[in-house]
Amino acid sequence: MDQWRKDIRDSINDVETLERVLGVPANEVRDIVDRYPVRITPAVLKMIKEKGDPIWKQVVPTSQEGESDSACHSGDPLHEEKDSPVPNLVHRYPDRVLLFVTNQCPIYCRFCTRKRFVGSPGMLTPDELSQVVNYLSARTEVRDIILSGGDPLMVADVLLERILGALRAISHIEIIRFGTRVPGTLPSRITDAFCAMIKRYHPIYMNLHFNHPDEITPEVALACNKLADAGVPLGSQTVLLAGVNDDPTVMKRLMQKLLAIRVKPYYIYQADLVAGTHHFRTRVETGLKIITALRGHTSGMAVPHYVIDAPGGGGKVALLPRDVLWSISDKEVFVKNYEDKIISYPQPDLQGGAASWAEDLQALSVIAQPFLED
Repeated sequence: MDQWRKDIRDSINDVETLERVLGVPANEVRDIVDRYPVRITPAVLKMIKEKGDPIWKQVVPTSQEGESDSACHSGDPLHEEKDSPVPNLVHRYPDRVLLFVTNQCPIYCRFCTRKRFVGSPGMLTPDELSQVVNYLSARTEVRDIILSGGDPLMVADVLLERILGALRAISHIEIIRFGTRVPGTLPSRITDAFCAMIKRYHPIYMNLHFNHPDEITPEVALACNKLADAGVPLGSQTVLLAGVNDDPTVMKRLMQKLLAIRVKPYYIYQADLVAGTHHFRTRVETGLKIITALRGHTSGMAVPHYVIDAPGGGGKVALLPRDVLWSISDKEVFVKNYEDKIISYPQPDLQGGAASWAEDLQALSVIAQPFLED
């Protein structure tokens, strides 16, 4: 048996083991785990330093998951099922799609966007793959596909290669991406054989999920370096979580540690409005404060996009601190740097006159305002 399969077998996946190993009373979380499964791999268990620490909060179920909240009430807040033209495929943006490969994950994050189905039995069937291939073959505008789930790396190499081969046979599919938490939670899965297989289907990209600097262990670093050595560009996706990483110092340390293992920070997500996750939510101002603390205070490579995946299938919306103060004239704009200094940037002469300037501002949804003195 492969080591990664042994690690899955040896994971905490029931309330009795949870109580025995971590002291969580089984009777307090049994109903929650019946609805939202638990799995904590040996690698993640070793990351936990004490009860209630940032790793604990991400993987240990609590009674709060059963509480109702006026905002977090939906099982599918991003309307993925509404945007699914064939089973397991989400087509929201014009040139890219999302494919659910499996319902299984190495761990079950307590804040998961897809709590509605992760952990239940299910994997992409040959018939469903055929429907996906037929749908994509007829839509030449689609050039980018993201394999997700669950976690696509929970699928055996031989089955994953069948999926990759079927997708690569579609001539207009240029890029295949993976969304995965496996390297950071089940690093034994990243074997030499897996890396050799992946190299046959380039260009392959992976966005990895990391939320706290304590997740970057030597084993995790080795797994990420194997992938990078196999020619896979690595990005990171982080969810902003109360009590886990809602602190500029913690987030900066995470982003810097990711770069050190060749993972480029890509997104910080505002938490989705998923039923049972309200206790993880932060205010948007918290995320803006973190971005402000990163910009100028560490390498630009370590500064991800801060986004809200808009409820109702609205797509990703990037959020930035306001750093451009538009002048009431057409001659200059004022920008604010990381030290809060306001600096003038002279504009080139207008080609279309004042009317064009006003129209451009309106098109950008920017309200012109006078320069604010220091």
